Amino acid sequence: MICVLCHDMHCPHFAHVDGLDYFRCRRCQLTFLDPAQLPDADAEQRHYDLHENDPNDPGYRAFLNRLAAPLCEQLTAGSEGLDFGCGPGPALARMLEERGHQMSVYDPLFAPHANALDRQYDFVTCTEVVEHFHQPEREFELLAGLVKPGGMLAIMTSLLHDGIDFQKWHYRRDPTHVCFYRQPTFIQVARHYRMSSCEVQGNSVIFLRR
Repeated sequence: MICVLCHDMHCPHFAHVDGLDYFRCRRCQLTFLDPAQLPDADAEQRHYDLHENDPNDPGYRAFLNRLAAPLCEQLTAGSEGLDFGCGPGPALARMLEERGHQMSVYDPLFAPHANALDRQYDFVTCTEVVEHFHQPEREFELLAGLVKPGGMLAIMTSLLHDGIDFQKWHYRRDPTHVCFYRQPTFIQVARHYRMSSCEVQGNSVIFLRR
């Protein structure tokens, strides 16, 4: 199996769970679903329609603040950002606007504003999105190109570490989650896309500076 992120050809079988096969790249350590078993667009849409990402929900805002708070500490006032994969309720964009930043949004299903991808930004946020990527190499190339030199790509996704029982992991059980990242995976992403630094905070927040 060839890695869907770094194209390394050494990706042994990692797990067979619930009728699905997962592979892990020996180089970048991405764990990914067999491309032949990826969910189709209709199945993904049905699952996304079940999400309730209410921008006014205090619990949801607290969840997003795991990224928003440390990100804002690194931004200058009035920075311009893009919330990539904002979903049906662009809560993070609103939270960052409340803190004085100028926000654009893009989501292929809920906010398909192609013009938002025609420029660069001081920062790009991508919360609970990268685990859905069917073609992560192409998607990360797009994301890196949206960030101005010196800017920030801020990602939130649950990292897969050695203490996790993959078969029972709640994150794996979401049928639209098809890529699972470890800290070395993002180090590889930073190196490949010429990011100057990779900072991992906790088990879910990653800052890549261009």
